[in-house]
Amino acid sequence: MTANQLTFFGVVLAALCSISSPRWWSAIFLALSLLGDGVDGTLAILRNKSSALGAVYDSVADRLSEALWALAFYRLGAPLTWVIIFWTLASVQEYARARLGAEGVHEVGVITPAERPMRASFLCLAIVAWQFSYFHGWVFSLILVATMLQGLSLAMVLNFAYRKLK
Repeated sequence: MTANQLTFFGVVLAALCSISSPRWWSAIFLALSLLGDGVDGTLAILRNKSSALGAVYDSVADRLSEALWALAFYRLGAPLTWVIIFWTLASVQEYARARLGAEGVHEVGVITPAERPMRASFLCLAIVAWQFSYFHGWVFSLILVATMLQGLSLAMVLNFAYRKLK
C-alpha cells in the first residue's frame, strides 16, 4: 500500500465513522482514520517517496476527514449551527498554518488546545457518551466546549502569525 492510498483509506474510514454515527463502532472507524492519517506520512518517508503532491493530498484528506467528523457530530445530535462554527474555526486554523508555511514560516510555533487529535478526541468522547442514554444531552456541551477551545486555538495561531509576519 502506498502512502497516498493510505491517505485515501483514512478518508474512507472517516466517511464510515460519519455514516455509522452514533453507533459505538463509529469510534473504531474514527480511531482507524486517525491511525491512517498518522502513518501515511511516515510510510512515505520510510519508503523515500515523500512528495509535495502527497503533502497536498494529505492536507486535503485531513480537511475532508474533519468535515466528515463534523457530520458525525451532527448525527450525534449536536446543533448544526455549532457544528458548522466548530468545523469552520478548525478549517480556518489549519488554513492559517498552511499560509504561514507558504510565507516561509516552517516552525510549528504554537501548540493549541484544539489540535486535530484533540478535535477527534471530542468526537470520540461524544460517541462514547451517546451510548449511555443518560448522557445524550452531553453532546451539546461537548460541541460547545470544543468550539470555545477551537476559537481560542485559532486566536493563538493568528497571534503567532501576527508576531512572525509583522
